Amino acid sequence: MVKEQNKSKRSADVLKFLAWVVGIVLLNIVATNYFFRLDLTEDKRYTIAPVTKQMLGGLESEVVVDVYLEGDFPAGFKRLQQSVRETLDEFRIYADGNLRYNFIDPNEITDEKQRKEFITTLAQKGIMPTNLHATEDGKQVERLVFPGAVVKYNGKETAVSLLKGNLAASPDERLNQSVEGIEYELASAIRKVALPENKIIGYITGQGELEMQYATDLLGSLQEYYRVAMGDLDQIPTLKDLDLIIVAKPTSEFSEADKYKIDQFIMQGGKAVFFVDPLNANLDSAAAGTFALPYNLNLDDLFFRYGARLNPTLIMDLNSGFIPVVTGYLGDRPQTEMINWRFYPLLNTFSKHPITRNLDAVYSKFVSTIDTVKAEGIRKTPLLFTSRYSRILEPPVPITLEEARMEVNPEQFQAGPQPVGYLLEGSFPSLFRNRRAPEGVQDTEVIEEGVPTKIAVFSDGDLVRNDINSRTGQPYELGFDRFNNVTFANRELALNTIHYLLDSEGLINVRAKEIELRPLDKVRVKEEKTYWQMLNLVAPIVLLGLFGVTRFYLRKRRYERF
Repeated sequence: MVKEQNKSKRSADVLKFLAWVVGIVLLNIVATNYFFRLDLTEDKRYTIAPVTKQMLGGLESEVVVDVYLEGDFPAGFKRLQQSVRETLDEFRIYADGNLRYNFIDPNEITDEKQRKEFITTLAQKGIMPTNLHATEDGKQVERLVFPGAVVKYNGKETAVSLLKGNLAASPDERLNQSVEGIEYELASAIRKVALPENKIIGYITGQGELEMQYATDLLGSLQEYYRVAMGDLDQIPTLKDLDLIIVAKPTSEFSEADKYKIDQFIMQGGKAVFFVDPLNANLDSAAAGTFALPYNLNLDDLFFRYGARLNPTLIMDLNSGFIPVVTGYLGDRPQTEMINWRFYPLLNTFSKHPITRNLDAVYSKFVSTIDTVKAEGIRKTPLLFTSRYSRILEPPVPITLEEARMEVNPEQFQAGPQPVGYLLEGSFPSLFRNRRAPEGVQDTEVIEEGVPTKIAVFSDGDLVRNDINSRTGQPYELGFDRFNNVTFANRELALNTIHYLLDSEGLINVRAKEIELRPLDKVRVKEEKTYWQMLNLVAPIVLLGLFGVTRFYLRKRRYERF
């Protein structure tokens, strides 16, 4: 009887073993033919966007990513380093073998001369070293790190900064913003070198817009992604061959024919970005004293029909940039001092839109207010604002350097945050509805109701104006403040806006990714450090011992019956 029971048990064990083997084989077959990954995190931090997967799947050759985030870092930078590694691991899976990455530590180069040459090369590529200050075990530590990467594809390469975010945020928040933006920054760099766009951007001239030398950085940056054409609006019969137009700081009047071309371009689904100054104001005339008066651009009715109104006002803001002002003389040499110039607001309040999410401060000059008006079916999204300590001035506005020297009266700066940029989306009604086409245009059949499209309007033409180095004649980087040696996010704002308008369902939406920051209580960590260390060391051993004793007891009890 006992032998029969043992034989039956052995048969059952063999059958169970075979069932497990067959199950495992079938599971491997299914996993081989049907690829899937599960992200069990609440904020889906390891999930790659479908548009990124599609882009990676379309790579025809190998992409090589050299990451310069290797070395011994504090916890915050280790998290950034680990997030970059994890993201590239995910990229490699969806790239089907067409992506390889290397982590490189520039500090490992022992030869000082070679190390300096290597750092210079990285700087020329756009990867600037960062002097990292961090706290470890209550002590301040300092390291030189290179938070960037170089993406290479078929002989082309581009640099990408991995330390992004708003400088006004705390170090932990900025690192978290950087982690949130890793997928977008890397995917955008891969797209730039591997999958160039064929869309055409038209830079409109003919109405006193920014000259080429002042738009060099903007147009050069756009050419890395798109084809860019320049043309006088008066000489262009139609805009239908373009995908997007840029109107940057016009200073003279638009004719009815010019407005008709823009209007009909938008009716046919074209996109447009307007950087417009409602008032004529500049710093060069401030020394002698002048008044800011409205431009006559003849664009008010066009914007009004589309749902926006650019007001002929100027905003002063206590959160603003600095300019050098002569405060006295030492012998025959003028003595200058950097003084707060409240007509140059620093825009550091943004909506949670993919265009402006985690954006650093934007430098504006003589910016005006924007209102929205009723426009059926148009969605209006404010993008950026002045600070709450702002003041609105009606024309004529005196522009003089004496204002910079005046004592501030806080009661005058209570206007609150003022929107200075709007995104308008929908099917726009034509300005020329129920009207005849103006003389001098080629297409006289008026399209009165447009197809869904998008436009963006900013009340500052200088947002996309780069300065010129007076000694070399070379253009500065867009957003670079030569007086304070600081680079603001003007270029990123312009590029994000254009990326969104041209591909609102594309990579730009990856910027909306949000990872919740869950910081530890530093006081409790310091106080309870020993307790938690002992718990993590001793508890697993105790649990393992209890499991072993319990299992031994159960086995003994089970087999004692035989």
